[in-house]
Amino acid sequence: MIRLDSRLPVPQSLRGAIVALGNFDGFHLGHQAVVGEALRWARAEGRLAIVATFSPHPVEFFAAGSPPFRLSTLDQRQEWFAAAGADAMLVFHFDAAMAATSAQDWVHEVLGRQIGAAGVVTGEDFTFGKARQGTVDVLATLGADMGMAARTVGPVTQAGEIVSSSRVRASLRAGDPITAARLLTRPFTIRATVQHGDKLGRTIGFPTANLALGDYLRPAYGIYAVTGRLPDGRTVAGAANLGIRPHFDPPKELLEPHFFDFSGDLYGQDIDIAFHAFLRGEAKFESMDALVAQIGRDCDAARRVLAV
Repeated sequence: MIRLDSRLPVPQSLRGAIVALGNFDGFHLGHQAVVGEALRWARAEGRLAIVATFSPHPVEFFAAGSPPFRLSTLDQRQEWFAAAGADAMLVFHFDAAMAATSAQDWVHEVLGRQIGAAGVVTGEDFTFGKARQGTVDVLATLGADMGMAARTVGPVTQAGEIVSSSRVRASLRAGDPITAARLLTRPFTIRATVQHGDKLGRTIGFPTANLALGDYLRPAYGIYAVTGRLPDGRTVAGAANLGIRPHFDPPKELLEPHFFDFSGDLYGQDIDIAFHAFLRGEAKFESMDALVAQIGRDCDAARRVLAV
């Protein structure tokens, strides 16, 4: 799949495409419905399909320093869009200039002149342009003036509630990765580079991979049943601590998965950690022996959940 940068010209071969436009962070069921409509439309007219997303997220631009809330990286989104059948991913670089662009210029200059979109698909609540003055109705009206059609996709519901990124984030913060997975159609997954740590885990019989959380949303601190996808494509089961490790000094926020029946060097490599179940909250123990005993019980619980 081709990754396009909004600061560079769109190749001529991709002009006239149908564009799915949104943030698509996490690519949950609602996002999939928008992209799915763009793909159906494109295929029906013999056109290519582009999925457009934003980096940084507008919230990160307007509220710099706010707590991390991302559900995915650009690389993850690109893989999901490609698997859905899109031909390209267009990354809008959200900066001061883009924030100041009027709704009219967004449609005429960005979607029209720069991208050459034949059609655009958004969710019903999508807004764009300076001060969020652009709505789906504005998009349809302005687009029609230049021969660019627009379609909207209504909200997707599950168990009577609208599927949204906010619901996914709330579920994860509440320690409910199972609900988050239903909304996402896959477990919430953190991709990060394995870094060197203090190597205390190996001294107590539970070596871990140390991962910084970066811009990802912080799920509830605690112990999780997880699976890890390794660089060679293998999937391994394990238990992971997410938090500040209150038993150790000084506290340090990390994601630390321990993989069952695994040995190998993962330092400097990117791995995916998928969250399957919340086992317990993070806790401080009276002794190292008590901690080790609890880790053993956590691993047993994770094995039962993962059926390994």
